[in-house]
Amino acid sequence: MAGLGYRMVRYADDFVILGRNREEAEAALAQIRAFAVENGLKLHPGKTHLGDWRQPGEGFEFLGYRFEAGQRFVRRKSLTRLKDRIREKTRRTCGQSLACVIADLNPMLKGWFGYFKHAHRYTFASLDGLVRRRLRAILRKQEKRPGFGRCLDDHMRWTNAFFANAGLFALHTAWLAASDSR
Repeated sequence: MAGLGYRMVRYADDFVILGRNREEAEAALAQIRAFAVENGLKLHPGKTHLGDWRQPGEGFEFLGYRFEAGQRFVRRKSLTRLKDRIREKTRRTCGQSLACVIADLNPMLKGWFGYFKHAHRYTFASLDGLVRRRLRAILRKQEKRPGFGRCLDDHMRWTNAFFANAGLFALHTAWLAASDSR
């Protein structure tokens, strides 16, 4: 593709061809289809499409990101997977101290942030809220109180600073630090 003058981003068997206009993109897709047929390969119909990623609704997903409207978002499937992993590690009945739960969460959060730090900024604040709410629910359970840590009293009692002092890795704070260094 580079020999034909196209810019291509590739990882293993996934790739994106970048073109200046729709006609160039259609020509690139025709070249790829011809190559696939010659080599006995098939293009995945759900993953193969033409679009202008700068326009809403025409974006594409690649390597865990969603590129759309000129911005990078975390792909919905990747976000769901992270939230499920957070829920697994922060069950109200886990029976571990807050320090142990945070020590278990931090490597996962740091690794996830290391990969997705270029995503849209709103992603990180909402995930931080989810993690802290789950931790508040654990603290309520340890005090033999019902509830899920959503009330204002819990937020005032166990503030964001409380969790920062306990060593919790904050995604939004890390994003702010990373964006300042750019």
